[in-house]
Amino acid sequence: MPESATRPHVLVVDDEPNIRDLVEAALRFHGFEVSTARNGGEGLTLARDRRPDLIVLDVLLPDVNGFDVCRRLRERGDDVPVIYLTARDTPSDTVTGLSLGGDDYVTKPFSVEALIARIRALLRRTRRDPPDNGSPEDDGVLRVADLELDERSWTVRRGGTPIELSPTEFRLLAYLMGNAGQVLSRAQLLENVWGWDYAGQSQIVETYVSYLRRKLDPLGPPLIHTQRGVGYALRVPDGA
Repeated sequence: MPESATRPHVLVVDDEPNIRDLVEAALRFHGFEVSTARNGGEGLTLARDRRPDLIVLDVLLPDVNGFDVCRRLRERGDDVPVIYLTARDTPSDTVTGLSLGGDDYVTKPFSVEALIARIRALLRRTRRDPPDNGSPEDDGVLRVADLELDERSWTVRRGGTPIELSPTEFRLLAYLMGNAGQVLSRAQLLENVWGWDYAGQSQIVETYVSYLRRKLDPLGPPLIHTQRGVGYALRVPDGA
């Protein structure tokens, strides 16, 4: 078996040569097989012909924009994981991209190491948790008390009130809800939400937990609780 067959294959679609070359070099350094495309049309062709394990996809492409590329991939039944790479970071753009079937969203300018970590985390997640087409009861909705998170439509409601979350906030809340009642360490959250295998950046966990509390707590009793010195747990309020 050739060596490339054992390495994850990433397709990078970006019309800026410096970004395309930078990401390609970093991916190859970290052991990935890489293909590159300069526009959406070329990206669609390479996705069909080379069947990559993941696509890093710029949104602002000169022919077919990244959102349309992702939509066309999904329409033809291609469920390859997609990470958008773009300078656009408004909530409406985020919702549009993810609702079309994208899996993550990285904003320019970006850290190459952070992008590599996100790629690894997404590949682990998609390989570890393949869709179970034999489980009709699994509707992709997580529910804890009056909090509801729909992983398919990328929506969150508390007591029926919609809550707008960033992609990272959404992933963090989904992981907390999927492990409701358990105390999760900062290292666990970094590994499963951010894809980092070390705790050197644990401050980011506190930051995003704070963001979630600001959005959830005004709508009802606190759900996210701190276990001092250990981590965090999402629990049903007493008496609920």
